[in-house]
Amino acid sequence: MKRIVILASGTGTNAENIIKYFENSSIISVTYVLSNKKEAKVLKKATRLGVANGYFDKNSFRNTNNVFTILKERADYIILAGFLWKIPLKIIEAFPNKIINIHPALLPKYGGKGMYGMHIHDAVVKNREKKSGITIHYVNENYDEGAIIFQKSVEVLVCDTAQNVANKIHVLEQENFPKVIEKVILKNGE
Repeated sequence: MKRIVILASGTGTNAENIIKYFENSSIISVTYVLSNKKEAKVLKKATRLGVANGYFDKNSFRNTNNVFTILKERADYIILAGFLWKIPLKIIEAFPNKIINIHPALLPKYGGKGMYGMHIHDAVVKNREKKSGITIHYVNENYDEGAIIFQKSVEVLVCDTAQNVANKIHVLEQENFPKVIEKVILKNGE
């Protein structure tokens, strides 16, 4: 059984989708959900779905072994589902090509520090992009620069607002993220 720990910062729609996708799997299990926000809705969703979860602060993440120890004990893969902090190098080195992130744009465009959520969709509309999409990639020491695993695009219409684009991206995330995670884990099949 391959174990997934999800890191999330917000409402947890992607985390919830991943948990539900794997809840009856005999080969992949979501063992824990961690958030850097004490009141994040993702923690309530994890509890409701029967998945152990917890909160950590910046100090626990960057300056102690608290989070690192949980990850080493409970994870074969770490999934970032709307997690906004940079991953410490110690964790990246302990999980080579085992930390997977989803980004709501077609990288390398609209990536990097500060490029998340509606900031991206506003920029896509402002720049009159003809398409946007999702990128699922491995995490390395730089924001949004890890090797790309999967991309899927949608058309951006002239009349689309940033919220319209966000809605289209959300559909792509829900349809593709769990399936791509599963393919990566099955392909690696240690």
